[in-house]
Amino acid sequence: MANWAGRAWPPSTADLGLLLLRAAETFAIALVGTTLAGILALASCTLAARNITTNGFLRLPTRWFLNTLRGIDSFVFAILFVAAVGLGPFAGVLGVALHTWGSMAKLFAETIEDMPAGPLDAARLTGASRVKVVSYALVPDALPGLSSIALYMLEFNVRTSTVLGIVGAGGIGLELKNSLDLLNFPRLATVILIILAMVTLVDQISARLRRHLG
Repeated sequence: MANWAGRAWPPSTADLGLLLLRAAETFAIALVGTTLAGILALASCTLAARNITTNGFLRLPTRWFLNTLRGIDSFVFAILFVAAVGLGPFAGVLGVALHTWGSMAKLFAETIEDMPAGPLDAARLTGASRVKVVSYALVPDALPGLSSIALYMLEFNVRTSTVLGIVGAGGIGLELKNSLDLLNFPRLATVILIILAMVTLVDQISARLRRHLG
């Protein structure tokens, strides 16, 4: 490893434009996958929350399904989707979205379960439908917590998406693998530095936004 580090200095800037484009592609995979997962999680989290869905025959299968999605890593999903839809970022988006759906919906459901029961009970007593209870009594109070979770998952998925290219799912991970296969250590160093810069920037922005929401 010390030998590799010595051969990697100084980092190469020959393909810097391409590498930055791949980094942007990696961020796009994480952003689109997290957004899709967030929409699906919002649609399913109330079915998994005990204080909203009291019917166990509906709640338990939903929780089992979400646990299954959460138990399969994005990397595994990406491998499956590369085989199903072909090489490229679309497979990465689907891999990120399915795993994140399970994780995000579980965290959303736990946030909803921790909310005070008063507003929900008051809305139910007025005869409001389930949709109105969720829309007017649940979402406004839960939105800051749900937004914080979504930002955290985006932060996590940016890191995850950097390696999905290794299996052909697009992004800067593909350039990481190519550089390593060719033993092009200066280019590999540049890829690693770009990944570190991107992840650090996203982490800092996400942390500030989450503190603001808190």
